[in-house]
Amino acid sequence: MERPAQPEADAAGRPIGRRVLLGTLGLGALGVVAAPALQRATESLLAGAADKDPTGLTGLLPNGGGFRYYSVTASVPHRTAATYRLTVDGLVDRPRTYTLADLEALPQTRLVRDVQCVTGWRVPHTPFTGVRLSVLLDAAGVRPTARAVRFTCFDGAYTESLTLAQARRSDVLVALRLQDKPLGHAHGGPVRLYVAPMYFYKSAKWLSGITVTDEVRPGYWEERGYDVDAWVGRSNGRDDTPTS
Repeated sequence: MERPAQPEADAAGRPIGRRVLLGTLGLGALGVVAAPALQRATESLLAGAADKDPTGLTGLLPNGGGFRYYSVTASVPHRTAATYRLTVDGLVDRPRTYTLADLEALPQTRLVRDVQCVTGWRVPHTPFTGVRLSVLLDAAGVRPTARAVRFTCFDGAYTESLTLAQARRSDVLVALRLQDKPLGHAHGGPVRLYVAPMYFYKSAKWLSGITVTDEVRPGYWEERGYDVDAWVGRSNGRDDTPTS
């Protein structure tokens, strides 16, 4: 923000007086105080609109935190702490279903990275907290024939995949918290995938299933032309600065 050294002139060339300048500064200070509440209200409004928007046009509007809301379905059912379930199955010895409380009881990892969307927007220094995906895979006992992991979501449409090596990275989380708050519905809560070094479409929202498979199966956006290996700055024809 520039700091005027002297009274500015308005469009008609008249100088702005001291009272007007001080009043403007006062409104600016009020805006700073009110900003957190306004941001929360904006996020809530956009989230509610996006949840009922089959066109996806609300996804073009950034909220106060810099995120944009996307869904590939007209609406997404809500899951609460009481109703949420995450299944781990496929080529494993010990399939399991987790509740939200089960996941919260496991060791938590906090990562602070930039979030980079393949459409170009970026949210810097964003904290995500959750369980490392590798912890759930180890608990399930991955079989020797396994090569990949497929993710499904309770919106009934979105899917994603990673190779087994990618899934075992220490910067891949089953995330429960965003910006040190429980994941809200619009951000994919109560649980989502977070793949820190890849474009954000790999971080599937509303995560409900983790299935270990013998090959990588293209996800929702890969079937529509996006790269399966989505490293930030090294895929999809983009040269963004890596997030790692």
